[in-house]
Amino acid sequence: MKPVLEGELQLPVKPRTAWMGNRLMAGRFVLRAGLLAALMAGSVVGDSQPVFAEHWAHWRGPLGNGSAAPDAQPATEFSGTKNVAWKVELPGRGSGSPVVWRDRVFAVSAVPAADGTPKKLEFKTFCYARKDGRLLWEATAVEAVPHEGTHSTNGYASASPCTDGERVYSHFGSRGLFCYTLDGKLVWKREDFGPMRTRNSFGEGSSPTLADGLILVPWDHEGPSFLYALDKLTGKTVWKTSREEPTCWATPLVVNAGGTRQVVMNGQNFARAYDLASGAELWKCDGQTERPAASAVADGGLIFVMSGFRGSFLGAFRPEGRGDLRGTANVAWTLDRDTPDIASPLISQGRLYFYKGKSGVLTCLDTRTGKPHYQAQRIPGVNSTYASPVAAGGHVYLTDRNGTITVIKDGPTLEVVATNAVGEPIDATPAPEGRDLFLRSERSLICIRH
Repeated sequence: MKPVLEGELQLPVKPRTAWMGNRLMAGRFVLRAGLLAALMAGSVVGDSQPVFAEHWAHWRGPLGNGSAAPDAQPATEFSGTKNVAWKVELPGRGSGSPVVWRDRVFAVSAVPAADGTPKKLEFKTFCYARKDGRLLWEATAVEAVPHEGTHSTNGYASASPCTDGERVYSHFGSRGLFCYTLDGKLVWKREDFGPMRTRNSFGEGSSPTLADGLILVPWDHEGPSFLYALDKLTGKTVWKTSREEPTCWATPLVVNAGGTRQVVMNGQNFARAYDLASGAELWKCDGQTERPAASAVADGGLIFVMSGFRGSFLGAFRPEGRGDLRGTANVAWTLDRDTPDIASPLISQGRLYFYKGKSGVLTCLDTRTGKPHYQAQRIPGVNSTYASPVAAGGHVYLTDRNGTITVIKDGPTLEVVATNAVGEPIDATPAPEGRDLFLRSERSLICIRH
């Protein structure tokens, strides 16, 4: 598994037309966005609001890369009853991950309508007390019959909410984007994006991202595709950039590079970066496989973009480049095997973790060089994955769709610490914060605490 170095971009052969695919959706999907991508080293650095680094306020955590704050120390051993602080039934269906702000936990769901109308759903946001799981409030954004179907493994509330500590934002795709106060009062809403037409009616799932007073809303589908930047206080469009991309389920990543704030997006045709202030395209590079879903991550001055359906691709890019990066020194290294399909990668302590396809086969690379610490290793209890790996307290948490969460050491050598069975299917990415680990299962919201 030798990476290709310094601009020698090797491109997988891939058709650009029909996507037959077996789809996905995942808690992962939901896509990602990390409240901002406050990265701790190299030219890719933090956001202008470092307080976010204290909270798991977006589905990929405070750094936008799946790693929790340094003081996080969640339990490594648990079950459906052991170390369970509380567990509440979460009505409806959704694979959006929970997010946390101080004493509150937020989750979204699509719930069958109370009036019994067939296929009609209530799109809801729930707020729970972190201490004991009490429901503090719930808000119905809209009631609607979805305009198209979705994959059997995907529901209609797959995007994770996000919060800046003053407001919470719930994105229900074609149903709109809704902004609430932390007490559940509707501040504004946008319901004018139109219907999204996804590949093979696989469904929606990209999560929005907050950065610099903006909320970034990805809109890649089988019609005209865009990336929106909205004023987070009013919901008004600040800029809107056209994207020549088919359906994609990735979430935007915001980074600093050479003094420029960039928005990085995955895509089937190109990985691309845009100027955060204006929406202008800064750089792009092809090489992706079909229907990419994994979200970009960054560390040590490099951006990592990958895909793993009908092929395999990982590109490590230097974001200071401009224009088409193919064949230039701004492609630091690439890899053409064992990359993820659904789940997004994890970066922790200069290590890049990712699954092979939708399996639990795990690889860990050095982010700077692409050299493997270990590669394509089977993880006990983890066979089928949608949720993305997360790191906290010196450990990495790996979630199987059947509800098994295997904990390994966060280090260059694979060492299994514990294999935990929650007893309920899980597609949503866990949210570790402090001594808590929040799990959104198929039926419940669970707080693991020790």
